[in-house]
Amino acid sequence: MEVILKETIDTLGREGDIVNVKPGYGRNYLLPQMKAVLANERNIAMFEENKASIQARIEEEIKAADALAKKIAGTTISIAMLAGSDERLFGSVTSSDISKKLAEVNIDVDKKQIVLQDAIKNLGETTVTIKVGFQKTVEITVLVVPLMDTMAA
Repeated sequence: MEVILKETIDTLGREGDIVNVKPGYGRNYLLPQMKAVLANERNIAMFEENKASIQARIEEEIKAADALAKKIAGTTISIAMLAGSDERLFGSVTSSDISKKLAEVNIDVDKKQIVLQDAIKNLGETTVTIKVGFQKTVEITVLVVPLMDTMAA
């Protein structure tokens, strides 16, 4: 089944691309979610007319992704968490925690853009990948430090 993408989908292609997908995926997901339209003559002609505006929008998004990548690259954030004597955390550091900490330093990243294989459960330094868009990723360092217990002593 051939469809024209109405938005960029990482696994398929960019907005305006004509791609071949399995019929069930197209019929049950892409078309109802308005992420694509059927690749018929009328829709192809419509996208050809709008090609310049689509290309301009894509270039703006690429520039925004590059700017975000430059802003984030090499960033180190520190997150304080309660930990036991064996350096294991009581709880874990999630992508939501990392997103909130980045927002504190004026870097707006959605938690869905943060790629964590598993939640961070130990103290120490961890490298985390962030998808900034258009198949570009940037790595930051997350330093998990023990939270000083003010109730002790």
